[in-house]
Amino acid sequence: MAIPLVLVVLPLGLLFLLSGLIVNTIQAILFVTIRPFSKSLYRRINRFLAELLWLQLVWVVDWWAGVKVQLHADEETYRSMGKEHALVISNHRSDIDWLIGWILAQRSGCLGSTLAVMKKSSKFLPVIGWSMWFAEYLFLERSWAKDEKTLKWGLQRLKDFPRPFWLALFVEGTRFTPAKLLAAQEYAASQGLPAPRNVLIPRTKGFVSAVSIMRDFVPAIYDTTVIVPKDSPQPTMLRILKGQSSVIHVRMKRHAMSEMPKSDDDVSKWCKDIFVTKDALLDKHLATGTFDEEIRPIGRPVKSLLVTLFWSCLLLFGAIEFFKWTQLLSTWRGVAFTAAGMALVTGVMHVFVMFSQAERSSSAKAARNRVKKE
Repeated sequence: MAIPLVLVVLPLGLLFLLSGLIVNTIQAILFVTIRPFSKSLYRRINRFLAELLWLQLVWVVDWWAGVKVQLHADEETYRSMGKEHALVISNHRSDIDWLIGWILAQRSGCLGSTLAVMKKSSKFLPVIGWSMWFAEYLFLERSWAKDEKTLKWGLQRLKDFPRPFWLALFVEGTRFTPAKLLAAQEYAASQGLPAPRNVLIPRTKGFVSAVSIMRDFVPAIYDTTVIVPKDSPQPTMLRILKGQSSVIHVRMKRHAMSEMPKSDDDVSKWCKDIFVTKDALLDKHLATGTFDEEIRPIGRPVKSLLVTLFWSCLLLFGAIEFFKWTQLLSTWRGVAFTAAGMALVTGVMHVFVMFSQAERSSSAKAARNRVKKE
């Protein structure tokens, strides 16, 4: 990392990691003391705690980098957002698709009860991965033989979730890259399927299981299409931490779960057809720069700013009192210890940024093998 970036990452990293450790500690205590007796109460409290932590990342996107998210949605979809359980499916284009989902969830009032199906290694990330585990995110190994039971168990336990939740599922299974697109096109040609241009071929086993289990208690599927306009730079965690803005267009379309086909094969076909339609929508957006649906106002609420200021003041006061009490900076050993801590924080943030970009380097051969497994 360049020195100027370190000067940004260090204070932001300290703020997020220290506040996160406080939140994680409280979550762990509640998990042991309250959850065994009242899962509903635990979930309600944890929703508030998770939001206290995750709003800092919303602030980084909204206020620090000034990323502009433009929502396109019809009236029914817009009015339903945040008022019902929903299974959210989306194409996977950038490092920060999950953050864009958090922004829309925060605007809809369900950030603390937003869930996602993620790769298993995510839960080992300090603070953010741990908070996701306490929030009941679903972590899979990307092997259906191992994941089928885990996914079904994780979905069934959401039946008694006390507040409206969004469960995000990236059905493409991996982030879009040119190499992966080439592999998908080759696979489509060999199977007589429409060749994709802007999306990958969806992996439908997880989606079929989700619909089968959730159709009785989740009323809607939100079909989400994400694209960065041609005249806007691609958003990445590095760009955001540098305070560099971008523009992202998101189209959301509500589909009633009651209208889903009954058989697993038909549900699988429905998902594949949605991505064929999504591919055409992205073609049209690339040509026109917009979607057909009306642009809906989502604003930039001050809640994330206030929460970040709260944590900043609390931790700054705590740090001043800590250094006064320990006199840590009065000796060379204490200074060295403090410097080592700062380096550790910078390293952890570096790992977090690299983790968000982990799949970008997949070769065409690796992508081809991944497609064949499906």
